Parts: sequence; C-alpha cells; structure tokens
Amino acid sequence: MAERMVWCEHLQRRFGSFVAVKDLNLDIRQGEIFGFLGPNGAGKTTAIRMLCGLLQPSGGTGSVAGYDIFTQREQIKRQLGYMSQRFALYEDLSVRESVEFYGGIYGLDTALAVQRAINVLTEFGLDPNLKLLIKSLPVGYRQRLALACSLLHDPPLLVLDEPTSGVDPQARRAFWKVINRLADQGKTIIVTTHFMDEAEYCHRLLIMNFGVVVAQGRPSELKTAHRSQNMQQLFLQLVSGD
Repeated sequence: MAERMVWCEHLQRRFGSFVAVKDLNLDIRQGEIFGFLGPNGAGKTTAIRMLCGLLQPSGGTGSVAGYDIFTQREQIKRQLGYMSQRFALYEDLSVRESVEFYGGIYGLDTALAVQRAINVLTEFGLDPNLKLLIKSLPVGYRQRLALACSLLHDPPLLVLDEPTSGVDPQARRAFWKVINRLADQGKTIIVTTHFMDEAEYCHRLLIMNFGVVVAQGRPSELKTAHRSQNMQQLFLQLVSGD
C-alpha cells in the first residue's frame, strides 16, 4: 500500500459556538488525487486550512507528510505547494521575474528556481520563454504557470483550490492531464472543485455539508451506493435532498 500522506481522526474546528468542521476522518495516500466537494460554507476551506497548517484545529488528531497538525505546522507548510482559484501572478512581471519571486519565497537559489521552472514548463508542454509578460499570456497558460510556481520546491503534496475556475473546457482538460501526470509521478493532490465532471477524475473524494462529511469514497462507488446516474445528481441528492 502507498505511503500515508494525510491522516486525521475526529478533526474539528469551532469558532465560538459555531462548529465549522465536525468529526473529519481522512486517510489520503501518496499519488492519490483526492477531491473536496461541497456548497459554499460547507467547511471545505476550513478543513484544508487545518491540513495546511494555517489554522489550529479545535480537536482531534492528524498528520500531514508525517508531521503533526497541532505541533508541527511550520514543517507541514514546507511540504506542500498551494495554488488558489485566483492566479497569484503579478501581470506586470515577466515569467522569469515571477519564477524568481516564488523561488525566493521557497528559499531557492535563483538559478535553481529558473532551471526548475524551465523543466516544469517544458514538461507541461508550454513555451519556456521566460521573457514573456504575464499579462500577455492566455488564461490556460497562466493557470499552468501558477501550478509550475507551486512546484518549484518539489513538494510531495499539492493543494489546488478550484484551480480551473474561469477556464474554458479545453484548458480544463489539459490541466487535468497535468494533474494526472503529477499523481503518476508520486505527488499527492488535494483539489476542491465545483465542476462535477472534474470530480469524476479524482481517485476518491468527500462531500461536505454544514461542516459534516456526508459521503466519502470512489466516485463510481458513491454513485452506485446512492443510485445516482452522475456526480451532479449525487451531489444534489446529498446536499439538498433532491
């Protein structure tokens, strides 16, 4: 069995009397693409922030890449790459300047950051022209460049927060080919999405509602168990009772 990358039992987070995440249990393995689904306010972001070491849990136990989520949060942050739904790239910078900026954040030597960026861009099938300005790039290119920047320090875990939001279907398909390639190389990937067709690409996923996990497992198994024809029907059935 593949190495355990993310694990937690009875994880929870309270904000005063409000319980944002209740009794979360996870066991995510190396090389797995794991999806988080749920309506806005379901608790997905809070759960991921705890796993990324950005938010102290209120209870439970867990670890990420072998580090305790309560006592070793700084070590956890060094083990992951994060890509938000809003491309965190400054439009007036060139590709090279962006790479140097993110490489500096990760503590990399400039030459090493640039070489890694060229390697990743080439692997993604992109033009490794580092002189191009970000604002001159199509959205699909920017998206994969943002992913490349999150990979500069070669983290074992990637957290992708709605990475294909606002991207056309063709670019989304190309992006998921990259995600699958990274998983095949041993990267563990946690992804949130509102696209039900993308949920089908995950090896396993969970669906949250009101801070509680209402379903967890392989997409095919969940559809069979709930007699749903597709992920959209399954999702609506679980979160709204339709």
